[in-house]
Amino acid sequence: MKWNRIIPLLAVVILVFGGISGCSSSGSSSESGGKTVIKIATQTPLSGGSAAVGESIKNAAQLAIDDHKKEFADKGFDIKLAPYDDQADPKKGVANAQLITADKQVFGIVGHYNSGVAIPASEVYEKNNLAMVSPANTAVNMTERGLKTVNRIVARDDFQGPAGADFAVKTLKAKKIFVIQDKTAYGSGLAEQFRDHAKELGTQILGYEGITVGEKDFNGVISQAASKKPDLIYFAGMYTEGGQIIKQARAKGLNMPIMSGDGLDSSSTVEIAGEAVKNVYFTSASGDVTKTEKGQKFSQRYKDKFNKNIESYAAYGYDAVAVLLQGIMAAIDKNDGKLPTREQVVENIRPIKDYEGVATKVSFDDKGDNKYAKIFIYNFTKPSYPASQVAEISQ
Repeated sequence: MKWNRIIPLLAVVILVFGGISGCSSSGSSSESGGKTVIKIATQTPLSGGSAAVGESIKNAAQLAIDDHKKEFADKGFDIKLAPYDDQADPKKGVANAQLITADKQVFGIVGHYNSGVAIPASEVYEKNNLAMVSPANTAVNMTERGLKTVNRIVARDDFQGPAGADFAVKTLKAKKIFVIQDKTAYGSGLAEQFRDHAKELGTQILGYEGITVGEKDFNGVISQAASKKPDLIYFAGMYTEGGQIIKQARAKGLNMPIMSGDGLDSSSTVEIAGEAVKNVYFTSASGDVTKTEKGQKFSQRYKDKFNKNIESYAAYGYDAVAVLLQGIMAAIDKNDGKLPTREQVVENIRPIKDYEGVATKVSFDDKGDNKYAKIFIYNFTKPSYPASQVAEISQ
């Protein structure tokens, strides 16, 4: 009888002490190895049609975290990446934003890839005083709402759209253009900017048609375009639909130049369109970083770590994290080396001046836009990525 009582008691003691031992080895929720944890969250599509670019931003963010770990560790902090998959879906982006802002260890967010996700999610960040630095969002409304937390390091669509129109009319000599857009915040905004400036330049807009994200058969809108006999088709949207439109347009014998925005700046465009991608042009807020020694080193480090080549906004993801960390460090220093508040971090992001990144120089204006942001124009001359950079345009 005694052993029957002792054995269960021993089991309880072992479980209790085992649990205590497990807790003590992992540290408290706010510390890691005796250091205070600071998390940087990312929100990009890590699944679905836009995952190629979304994952590249997340991977580059991890590189930036790794590169800055020591300087934060020297001050008693452990910086960590907290990646979230927004699935290129506004509802998922907002739901993730609520989880991110509820985590008190998160002091900044880098994202998104899609402006239609970034705009509603950023409302949540603003309410919770969480600093945001975007590596890819170009929609004008991102920074026109006057939100104190929202910043971006890339150009706006009211620069990208007109730059594309200038190139289409003045370089490609387009006189009759058919416009297709995907009805998202990004696609419709970019298409409007392109269309309006093309009109100002005297070009005839033969059609302005919308498609639905997720569609795969675009023969209807392509037949409309073919009937109008344009000398250029302009598409504003993402590569998932854009690649199919290119492929299906070529199959119908539409071999004129097709132009688009940075939604086509991905290796997936080539994977989808194949040979049909020849004679396709696109504008991008992302430059070819491999043209500089710094960019070449970054590209090689990325490939060594992740066993794949960089995508369009990878280096901008790296720079966005680095800018955010610079603001956090400034807030720590001004707070006598102690953990700052989120509000203090926000206050130290926008004053950043002349940060020299891998992809871009950064100085924010009072809206959170980067004064050094540029637009680049590319041409697919063969079915391979990256495309050839043919122009660089400063504001």
